[in-house]
Amino acid sequence: MKKCSQCSRPATLHITELREGVVQELLHLCESCAQEYLSEAGSSSSSQEESTVLQEKLAELSADDEQLDDLVCPSCGITFAEFRSQGRLGCPNDYLVFENELLPLLENIHDEVQHVGKVPRRAPDASQRQYQLIRLRNELRTAVEQENYETAASLRDEIQQLESEFGGGESAVEE
Repeated sequence: MKKCSQCSRPATLHITELREGVVQELLHLCESCAQEYLSEAGSSSSSQEESTVLQEKLAELSADDEQLDDLVCPSCGITFAEFRSQGRLGCPNDYLVFENELLPLLENIHDEVQHVGKVPRRAPDASQRQYQLIRLRNELRTAVEQENYETAASLRDEIQQLESEFGGGESAVEE
C-alpha cells in the first residue's frame, strides 16, 4: 500500500501522468492532503480543468465513503468508519458484515483473499488420511445406526487397516 507523499499516511488518491506512452507516477495523497492539493491546484489557471476533474472524482469517492461508513455490525456495533480509522475489526461477525468491502481491500494488500500458509512436505498425506478416517468413521456410525452390520464390519476393518498403516491413532469406534 502506497503512503502519502506529504504526510506518510495511507494514500487514497494516486495521480499519474502519461506522456508519449510512458507512465510517470507523480503523487500519492491521503484524503486530507488531496483536499489541500486540489484547493491549491484550483487557484492556478493552468491546471483549472485538471483540478475540476479531480475535485469531482474526490467528491464521488467521498460520497461512496459516507455510504460505507453507515455500515454497522449488529454484534459488536463497530462501524466501517471505525474499522478504517483503527485498522481493526471488533468481532468475527465483522468479516461477514463488511465482506463486500474487505475482499477488495485484502486482494489489494495481499494479492489474495484466502490464506495459504506453508505446509510441511508430509502434511498433505497426513491431512488427507485424517479426512479419510473421519469420513469412514461417519459412514461406520451411519451403518450401525441403520443396523447394516455387514457394511459396518467392512468399514471397521478398513479403519483399523488405515490406523495400523500410519502409526495408529484414536479409534472412534465405540463398542
